[in-house]
Order: sequence, then structure tokens, then C-alpha cells
Amino acid sequence: MAVKVPFRRDLEFEYGVAEDLSPLIRRVVAKNPSAFTFHGTGTYIIGRGEVAVIDPGPLDGAHVGALMTALKGEMVTHILITHTHRDHSPAAEPLKQLTGAKTYGFGPHGGGKLESGLEEGGDMAFVPDIELEDNDVILGNGWTVDVVHTPGHLSNHVCFGLREENTLFTGDHVMGWSTTVVSPPDGNMSEYMQSLDKLLGFDYDTYWPTHGPAITETKPFVEALIAHRQERMDQIRKCLSSGPMAIPDMVKRMYTDVPENLHPAAARSVYAHILHMVNEGEIKAEGTPSETSDYSLG
Repeated sequence: MAVKVPFRRDLEFEYGVAEDLSPLIRRVVAKNPSAFTFHGTGTYIIGRGEVAVIDPGPLDGAHVGALMTALKGEMVTHILITHTHRDHSPAAEPLKQLTGAKTYGFGPHGGGKLESGLEEGGDMAFVPDIELEDNDVILGNGWTVDVVHTPGHLSNHVCFGLREENTLFTGDHVMGWSTTVVSPPDGNMSEYMQSLDKLLGFDYDTYWPTHGPAITETKPFVEALIAHRQERMDQIRKCLSSGPMAIPDMVKRMYTDVPENLHPAAARSVYAHILHMVNEGEIKAEGTPSETSDYSLG
């Protein structure tokens, strides 16, 4: 029986309007919907009066303007970046110029190139004013944020835990509406699986992803994501059980329920799984592992 991840796609919101989600959390959704961003980037504001902004979003004047309207009368003290894809970090620069706040992130984009075939590319321009490390603590006025390094989607991906509400802002590491794209070279499935396991060591009540609705059954959701990834690897093993095969042929067999226009992204995911399995010694490539190689069971 196929693993069912309890995804939810219901999300009531209005573009450009700050929505109160809890006593300390507000969200403004950018109008950049796509197959990879769902309805768009959800920029979070935490605190009251002196606040932090998480993932300012794409370089979109209307969205930056909506954020400044939502922040009227308040002081932005921190700009927090989960990772450097173009739907998350580019608006940090204009927001920094308008507010004087420093930017915080794990580091610059690590991939060295844009992910081919995906709408979301790397923000090569972003360099944080303050470079974060795993387990760092960020102190604000009335709020406290713990830094949780979760590489996999990108090497510089972090989640931010809000202590006062026992909530984790999960960026693209865990999303309520869809699985996460893991696209080499900077996306790494081995690291992604390790980062999912890492979250099971925490007891957060709620996850707020950058895209989509909240996740309230946090550990069962992560466990389902892990099982889903393991199922994908089982599918790869099944494909290769009949002999060597290339990734495009695997995708056709594995993603029969996915529109063909999304198969290039699916192929990147299969490639990430394969690199993980090659690293584990389960399968081998004919020559150097690549997207065009034939693979067989080890």
C-alpha cells in the first residue's frame, strides 16, 4: 500500500494582507504562485513592536510594500532567511534598506549554479550580515528563536523555532501541501533524510512552512515524509530489479500520477535518491553517476 502523507491544500488568505495567526505570529503571502511555491511565499512576522521578519520573499515591489504597510509603527530588528532560493531571500535587501535591520542566514547560496528546469533558482546575491550556526539562539524583544540547521533542500537551509509558542518555521524543509524538492548539486537526499530524522528529536506543537498551511501533527507528518522517501527508494529498486535503467525511464514508471510537465523536477528528485543509494552502496552507475547514466543494483 502506498504511503499517504497527510497533505492539506486548504489555505484561506488574501494576497498582501497581514493575517494574525497567533499572539506572536503574522503572515503576508506574496503573489508568486507556481507549481513549486503553491499560492506563493508566506512571509512571517514574529513579535509585536520590535519584530523579526522570516523569508521576505521574492524581489517584488508590491510584496515589499505590503510588508512595510503591515509593519507600520513597528521596528524590524532581524531579517531571518531559511535558505537562498529566489522565492525566499531576494526581498531581504530592499527590506534591509527600508528598515536598517540586519540579515541572518546560514550562509550564501552553496550550489554554485541555478537548478536547471526549476522556477526556483538560487539567490546568488544574498550574503547574510550575521552568519548563523546550528543551535544558535536569536534574542528579540518578547521572543526567542532557536536555529536548527536542516540541510537537504539546500545546504544552507535552516528552520527557526519560536520558543514562546513552541512553533517551528520550517521553510521548504517540511511543507504541508507537498513534498520538498531535493535537487543536486546543492540539494542532497542523504542530508535531507538526516535532517528529517533530526526533527523527530524535537517536540514542536506546530510547523509553519513558507508555503501552505500549518502542520499540527508534527512528528507523524515527518514520519510519513520519511516513509514516503523510503517508498521512492523501493520503487527505484523495483525498476532496477529487471536490469540497468536510466532515470527518465524510472520517472515514467514511478510518477504515472504526475503531469508530464513536472517530470523534469521528478527526475531531479529521483537523481537525488539515486546519489544517496550510490553513496550507501546499494546501486551503481555505469561510469560516473550523472543524470544520463544507466544504473543497476549493487
